[in-house]
Formats: sequence, C-alpha cells, structure tokens
Amino acid sequence: MTTKLTYPTESELEILQVLWQNGPNPVRFVNDKLNETRDTGYTTTLKMMQIMLEKGMLTRKGAGRQHIYEAVVREEETQQRLLDRFLDRAFGGSATKLVQALSQRRPDTDEVAEIRRILDQMEGGEK
Repeated sequence: MTTKLTYPTESELEILQVLWQNGPNPVRFVNDKLNETRDTGYTTTLKMMQIMLEKGMLTRKGAGRQHIYEAVVREEETQQRLLDRFLDRAFGGSATKLVQALSQRRPDTDEVAEIRRILDQMEGGEK
C-alpha cells in the first residue's frame, strides 16, 4: 500500500496525534483519548479511522474485533507539509511574517532559547 500525499483534516490530525504519542492502539483507546478533550462517539472514531486506513494514513493489524491501528504518516513530515501549506496560504510564503505573528504570543524564556538554538543551527552555527 502506498501513502498518498494527503493533508489530514482536523479530526484526522487529532487521531494521528494520539497514535504518534501512544503508538499503535485499538479504536477504543484512541476514542478514550479523544474523549479527554471533547465528546466523541466510538462509531465516529471508528469510521474516521477506517477512512484514514483507506487514504493510506493508517495500517491495521489483527483479527476479529480487536484491530490495532498504526500511523503510516510520520509526525515530522506531516507537520512540515501542514506548515508549508499554512505558510503559503496565510503568510504568502514569508517566514518573516510568520515569526512576527508568533512573537505576539510571547514565548517563554525556554522557548526563546530553543528558537535561538534552531536559528543558529540553520545559519551553520552551533549544532
């Protein structure tokens, strides 16, 4: 099965985040995790995961009623594709405009230090 270049919907992204953070799991586990932040029906979660399976975002192993789902798409790759798309659509492709918008959120000292480290790395400085 090949993975198509797709952009997950918001609901699909929530499911992917559960699987990225917790590894392969059955629908019941994913549904319970989703229900920690909002009310989601089991059959809704099941249907979403079946659609994601058809799209090539997930794989499914097991037999009978206990299927284990695993994310096929990688977290970092998905985040990068979503960021690229967002950057193009919301900021005309300008990383500078994005950083200016992020500065309105007032990052804490640790986040600023991490941002500086990343910028230094991008410029070929300390690794």
